[in-house]
Amino acid sequence: MKVEITVNGRSTTDEVEPRLLLAHYLRENVGLKATNIGCDTTSCGACTVLLDGESVKSCTVLAVQADQLAVTTMEGLAGESGDSLDHPVTAAFRQEHGLQCGFCTPGMVMAVAGLIAENPDLDERAVREGLEGNLCRCTGYHNIVRAALVAAGKDPDAAQAAEAESDAARTAPGFSAGSSEGAGA
Repeated sequence: MKVEITVNGRSTTDEVEPRLLLAHYLRENVGLKATNIGCDTTSCGACTVLLDGESVKSCTVLAVQADQLAVTTMEGLAGESGDSLDHPVTAAFRQEHGLQCGFCTPGMVMAVAGLIAENPDLDERAVREGLEGNLCRCTGYHNIVRAALVAAGKDPDAAQAAEAESDAARTAPGFSAGSSEGAGA
């Protein structure tokens, strides 16, 4: 089948087998290697890209499903400088040490870019929930969450302190979800 996909702002046209996954199309047909393939079962998120601005796992999207759509990969985050490391999300990952081995990093970066586009007013809980489908086997996610908050223009220390305070209030003795003052009913 013939597909026409805009990849990182560049139009591509290829004949592909109907069963070709978008992840393989990006790596093999287009030659972009930042989209990593970790599981082929949507479990790890290493292959996350933006499809028409929405974060998707490219190992479960067929290339033919992306026909006439726009795909952004880690390489596509490069601005006028031509360096994707200058993008606010990748800069925040560097600043906050949000990576270890780097295998999951492109997928994490793309998932965070999608989260910020969807909800620029992120808090720690929203980041953690938004990244649930992206696995990192090297870190405890703390620095990844911090990087996401920094990329969203938040102070990660203040955001994490507010979240801890909120959690403490919810678990305090006498707290009742149905009361307005926190006293038991």
